[in-house]
Amino acid sequence: MKAIEACVVGSGPSGFFAADALLRRVPDIRVDILDRLPTPYGLVRGGVAPDHQGTKNIARQFERLCQHPSVRFLGNVGLGRDVGYAELKDFYDLVVLALGAPVDRKLGVPGENLPGVYGSGAFVGWYNGHPDHRDLAPLLDCPAVAIVGNGNVAIDVARVLAKTPEEMAGSDLCRHAGEVIAAAPLTDIYVIGRRGPAQASFTPAELAELGRLRRTAPKVAPRDVATNLPADSPAAKKNLEILRGLAQQPPAGKPLTLHFIFHAAPQAILGRERVEGIRLARSGVAAEAGAVTDKTFELAVGAVVTCIGYRTVAVPGLPFDPARGVVRNVDGQVEPGVCVVGWSKRGPSGTIPTNRADSFAVIERAVGSIGESLTAKPGGRALDLLLSERSVRAVTFADWLRIDEREKATAPPGRPREKLTRTEELLAAIGDQ
Repeated sequence: MKAIEACVVGSGPSGFFAADALLRRVPDIRVDILDRLPTPYGLVRGGVAPDHQGTKNIARQFERLCQHPSVRFLGNVGLGRDVGYAELKDFYDLVVLALGAPVDRKLGVPGENLPGVYGSGAFVGWYNGHPDHRDLAPLLDCPAVAIVGNGNVAIDVARVLAKTPEEMAGSDLCRHAGEVIAAAPLTDIYVIGRRGPAQASFTPAELAELGRLRRTAPKVAPRDVATNLPADSPAAKKNLEILRGLAQQPPAGKPLTLHFIFHAAPQAILGRERVEGIRLARSGVAAEAGAVTDKTFELAVGAVVTCIGYRTVAVPGLPFDPARGVVRNVDGQVEPGVCVVGWSKRGPSGTIPTNRADSFAVIERAVGSIGESLTAKPGGRALDLLLSERSVRAVTFADWLRIDEREKATAPPGRPREKLTRTEELLAAIGDQ
């Protein structure tokens, strides 16, 4: 039986877990891992909060995988940009799509196109140095910011804005973002959720962090965390316990207040030339689907960050479900020889361990469906020839290690790295080799 030629499109956690599963499941296989950026690791590099360095340690496992003799990393190779979907199917026995969900969902309310409104994918990408969002230049020259969403991304955004430069000293927060955040005249941050605290999807550990910030005092209305609220999970019960503790804290005299606003649904972003406020409607406490009432109120804010989910990018020729914003699939199977994993399969939900279980399950089914009917597909040799013909500069893992070394060498004292944040800078760090 010939070696299986496999290609994984996307080098985030779900892509690396899929590659790991392939190596474990198939003794004779070659795996190419493609990414449209010159850098590997996906959201581990560009999405995980810069002050959560422990979470980023999973990259060490992925680094070992890239050094496996049957694995190649090829960065700066974009599906639909440098190579077509049909071409990959011609080249490889198995194509695994791990495209992630890089597009922010819209609120769908008037005014959300005003300057000063940012999706969390763009905003987080900005402070994490993602090349797509390096030049976002968010308007943080205001005393108040609204963050719409009740998940961990909303907590991350609030915490990064709320921390002092000293609290971020051991992070890899990009210099350009750190300077803007440090200069922002913030006095109020509002974290807004359509539903109640028992339905919030914060993880307790991240929520608890907000009670230990140096310059920021969390504020929770006691009525929102009444003791008779039902909670359907241990995490929800713990969140309520933490929020009740925050509600009982006396005023701390800190210069920045982090307000939790529950049962409030955005109705409009207000302003003329830029964001000046947000109009919210009270949602029924008992209506956990978030049904709104006719009671509205407004908050004066100068910027809004929406943390309400993401969509996968449609690629020409690739089956796509526009309603859900994912690759069309049945239990991860897209069509013969093609499967999909991670957020591009199921939508933006779950944690890094969730992606591991998902990728392993999909690969088990995909490998089983290949069977003995393999044709003589050329694999990476054909891709290399195509990229050469199209003058595409593929970035190898050895190239990435040179970028990695450069970022670490130029980091300020105490920081793990100072990221290169533009594609041309990343490629320049590799040189001509």
